[in-house]
This record gives sequence, structure tokens and C-alpha cells, in this order.
Amino acid sequence: MENSSSRSEQTVEDGKLYRHLNSLIVAHLRHNNLTQAATAVASATMTPFNVQAPPNKLLQLLSKGLAAEKDDLPRGISSSPFQDLGASLPLPRPGATTIDFSSLSDIKGSSKSFPKHETRHLSEHKNVARCARFSPDGRFVATGSADTSIKLFEVSKIKQMLLPDAKDGPVRSVVKTYYDHIQPVNDLDFNPQGTILVSGAKDQTIKFFDISKTNAKRSYRVIQDTHNVRSVSFHPSGDFLLAGTDHAIPHLYDINTFQCYLSANIPDANPNGAINQVRYSCSGSMYVTASKDGAIRLWDGITANCVRSITAAHGTAEATSAVFTSDQRFVLSCGKDSTIKLWEVGSGRLVKQYLGAIHTQLRCQAIFNATEEFILSIDELNNEVIIWDAMTTEIVAKWPSNHVGAPRWLDHSPVESAFISCGTDRSIRFWKEV
Repeated sequence: MENSSSRSEQTVEDGKLYRHLNSLIVAHLRHNNLTQAATAVASATMTPFNVQAPPNKLLQLLSKGLAAEKDDLPRGISSSPFQDLGASLPLPRPGATTIDFSSLSDIKGSSKSFPKHETRHLSEHKNVARCARFSPDGRFVATGSADTSIKLFEVSKIKQMLLPDAKDGPVRSVVKTYYDHIQPVNDLDFNPQGTILVSGAKDQTIKFFDISKTNAKRSYRVIQDTHNVRSVSFHPSGDFLLAGTDHAIPHLYDINTFQCYLSANIPDANPNGAINQVRYSCSGSMYVTASKDGAIRLWDGITANCVRSITAAHGTAEATSAVFTSDQRFVLSCGKDSTIKLWEVGSGRLVKQYLGAIHTQLRCQAIFNATEEFILSIDELNNEVIIWDAMTTEIVAKWPSNHVGAPRWLDHSPVESAFISCGTDRSIRFWKEV
């Protein structure tokens, strides 16, 4: 009788675990806008479609489980090909908050104050400073130039520069400069799982630099593309790389084999649809492109199919940038029509619009700060950095850029209140909260 009772209790507990697991799977798929898959799983397991669960909860549990499994194994023994997956899963930053932009209408007069920042000139390229990118851990920032060079800065040394009295004399924040492209550098990205910096350039190449190699000034690997490489973005696992080029379809590379994959599905291919920017979502389940034909396109991260086209997102003007929110429910885009727009991924609906900055000439960026409470961009006409409250859409700050001529690129640290600006005046400036 005791064995029968014990088995019965175990069956009940197993049933509870299965129901909890099914709920987490449905919620995970729903939060990642995989509505069709979530509906199918909910129907097959008799789980409510709208079951409540914290975003990324399933990823957190899986990451912890894989880490614990790895710790329990003898050294050198691998449990499965996926044993290191836990280390690569993108989890929310400590203290990060998820903002539901669709829950409230624009509440004027309730905007938050953006903290004051100090700014410092860091360095100059020999020609226009065209792009910049922080590493995922915020320790490094790299800039690329029309002079074909790439500069790598160490953020801790930049902060030493900002101190009024440096005990050890002048601090050099540039840790190395790479010379390997033969035409202007368009974009940069860091591998989330290692010490690799990648660059895309007009010379139709993608180059890989190992920033841990002290004396290396050239790339150790090269992908030869067939088009001008305008934008690059690593998959969160670090095993795949997207390239946005003069071609209308993103080029997806396996960085271990260099094999290139192209989607056969793009419903409204436009010969003028060169890609200005491509960016993965934080889980890699989707990616987004901003194109010269004014469209914002959403792509399935597994099938590489285009799943939604927001045509004329910026009218007939170019769409110059597009990034996901951390919960992957929204995309923030910027265009040469002097608008910044927030789109709902699941429906393609325009949720919010941020006005008041003129940008019609440069490949202007609209970016979130680290907490996604604010949006930053450039006013070309007045040579200012403009900051909006992301929820209310109100402008909360206008700062002189301190560049000679409008900056062409902004990038915000993923871990703190700091950002970098690159200028047509060739200079690079670092901004940090006072």
C-alpha cells in the first residue's frame, strides 16, 4: 500500500511539473511573438493561451539547469552537444525593467528627467568617424572610419580620463587600432560569447579581429561577400552572423563554416532595398532590417523567412536604423523623414512616434538608453543630441553635440548611463552621467 501511495503521489507531482512546463513553453513562445507555435502547443497540451509567466523565465531555468549539469560532470566529460548552451542564453540584465509601451497612451507632462552627462573628446580618425559599437559587457567600445581604420577603446581607461586629477599622468584610452580594410568601415559588432570584433565595409568584406591578441593589428579571418557590407549583427550564440548589404535580402553566415544562407521568401523585394541596418533580437528568434526603400522587415531567426514587411515605414525616405526592445515585442526605427517610430512586432502596428529632430541626410541612429526609458537621436539642423521619454514621447533634453557638424552615429552602453558619438568632424566623444 505504501508503494502504491508513493507512486500515486509521484504521478500527481509529475502532472504538476508537466503543467508548469507547458505553461512556461506557451508563455515563452507568446512573449517572443511566435503566436502560431504558442497556439498549437496550448491546444495540444490543453494549456490556456494567456497563461501568465515572467518573460524569459524558461530561459533562466534552462540556463541554471545546464550550468548545474555541467558542474556535476567529471572534468573533460561532455553530457551533450548542447552542454554550453546555458552560457550563451541571453538573459535580462540585472535590474533591467521591461516597459510595456502599449499599456498606456502618451501621458504628456509625466515625463522623467534624463540625468545630466559630461562629455569628453576621446580621439580622432583621419576621416569621418562612421560607426561605433559597445561590447555586450560594456567593457570596450569600437569605432570605424572612412579612413578604413578601427579603433578599440577600453571603457575603464576612458573613465580614468574623465577624472580631474589622474595620478599616473595622461591616460590613453585607445588600446589598439586595426588597419585591414581598403574602403570605409560601415558597421561593427562584438561576438557575445568571446573576444571577437567583426567589421563590415564597402570593400565587400567582413573581417574578424581577436581583441585579446595584444599585438595583432590585422584580422585573422575574412568573409568575402558579393556586395557592399553596410551592417553586421551577431546571433546571441555567437555562431551566426547577419550581414546587411546593398542586396535586399540579409546574408546569414555560419561563422564556423562560412556558409552563406539566403531567404527565398521576401514578398516585396525592391531593387532599391539595400539594407542600412540589420539587428538580431536578444534571443535570436527574430531579426529586423531597415532598408533604403523605407521599409522595416521582420525575419524569422530560424527559417530566415521574412514574416512581416512594414512597407513605407518612413514614407519614401530611407529607414536608417531599427532595433528590438529587450522583450522583443517592439521595434524602434529611424528614418530620413525626420521621424522615429515604435512598432509592435506581433501586429506591425505603429505604437508611438517621436518628433522634433531633423535628420534627412545622414544614416542617423535612434537608440534606447540601457533601461529603455529614454530614446536618443540626432538633430542635424541644430547639431544637437535629442532625448525623448520613451513612454510619453516628449523631448526631455537637447544638448549641443560638441562636434563640428552633426554626429552621424550614436551607441549606448548596455550596462550603464553612458554613450558614444561619432562625427563627420572625424572625432569620437564619450558621454557619461554626472
